[in-house]
Amino acid sequence: MADDHPPADRDQSRLDETAERTVRQVRQARHRGGQAGRIRARQWEVTLVISVQAGLAAAIAALLAKNLLGPGSHVFAPAAAVGTIATAIGQRARRTFELLGGVGLGIIIGDTLRFLLGSGPWQTGAVVALAIAAALLVAGKGGPLVGQAGGTAVLIATLAPMERGLELPRIFDALVGGAVGLVVVALLLPINPMRVLDRAAAPIFAVLCEQLAELAQAMRERDGDRTLKVLERLRGTEGDLSRLHDALSGAEEVVTIAPVRWHRRQQYHRYARSADHLERLLLDTRAMARWSTTALQYDEPIPPELPDAMSRLGQAVAEMRSECKVGEDPQRTRRLVEECAELAGRASASGVRSFGESLVTGLRTAASDLLRAAGSEPDDANRIVRRAAGAGEAEIHPPVRRQLHRARPTRAARARRRAHLAARTRNDGRAGLPARERPAR
Repeated sequence: MADDHPPADRDQSRLDETAERTVRQVRQARHRGGQAGRIRARQWEVTLVISVQAGLAAAIAALLAKNLLGPGSHVFAPAAAVGTIATAIGQRARRTFELLGGVGLGIIIGDTLRFLLGSGPWQTGAVVALAIAAALLVAGKGGPLVGQAGGTAVLIATLAPMERGLELPRIFDALVGGAVGLVVVALLLPINPMRVLDRAAAPIFAVLCEQLAELAQAMRERDGDRTLKVLERLRGTEGDLSRLHDALSGAEEVVTIAPVRWHRRQQYHRYARSADHLERLLLDTRAMARWSTTALQYDEPIPPELPDAMSRLGQAVAEMRSECKVGEDPQRTRRLVEECAELAGRASASGVRSFGESLVTGLRTAASDLLRAAGSEPDDANRIVRRAAGAGEAEIHPPVRRQLHRARPTRAARARRRAHLAARTRNDGRAGLPARERPAR
């Protein structure tokens, strides 16, 4: 059969498709460029804050060491303060205790072995080797404790024979520097924990919204290459998740040791629970991208309700971010999640195969995880999703109503039944008598 559309119309439609694809690619490039610019701005801000904290801590530690610890260089006090500030956010308190423990361990081992073995090059090597071995046995891995134990052992083994009394100044320097670092972090320049968490979670929200919309469009067009690209993009989010975990650790440290941030504790714990479910949602989306790619490879049917449900899920993610950011009740999020689950139920009732059914299950699981991230209890989230999915299935295949109870007989019918049973009983009794005892007819 000849094509109904003339060649000019076909060429025009191809031009329109090319133009739409170009516009979409330009918008995606602008979005990625803007996102990269925001990430660089956040990095500059974090760099500035840490630099100011380190400089302030070094100045205060040097001033206190000079005025409180007497004459001397006291180089280790500002060094310890800077080491406390410059470590990863969320590990500063632990690093301070490890630093003090490493100094004490190095002093004990250095003084003991120097007393037993004396001083010299090979004695220095033996002292350092034993100090690091003991620190590794205590810590289980490398870190500030191991480094400080080895460094202190070197100082004790090499300088103690020429200069007496190095042990106590080094311990006091470590105490002053570590304490100043913690005070600067906790009291003078504490970060805003919720701001840090929101910025760390922003790339994950952006990836989820963008890739769910892309996955829905690829399923509508049955484009397996695009679904595979979505899967690869979602697999590349390990760095974003790692930064989110670091931000959670840093925020927990701040709300624990900074009195001015104690009022954020409840908000932090709520955000931490939401972040846990957000990570699960990311894994759910990755699994759905894999199942959709496999379903298209096996040429399984994709009901239109499936990509629509995927699109609703992406919209629900965006709504949850905006509603939870301002502290509103996530009503629009719940409504979009219910629509997603209802469309998933309709898709299941419309007829799908094995991987399509896995997509339906993944959508329902992701919808429940999103509701939990928005603050719903697990039982409530499962009940909402189950009810909406059941309503969607009922739209395609309404349930058959059965007659559960029979009509109650009338009084006259009950009387006739009793009379009939009485007559049968009398006849059965007569029929049971011997033949000779039967009455004559």
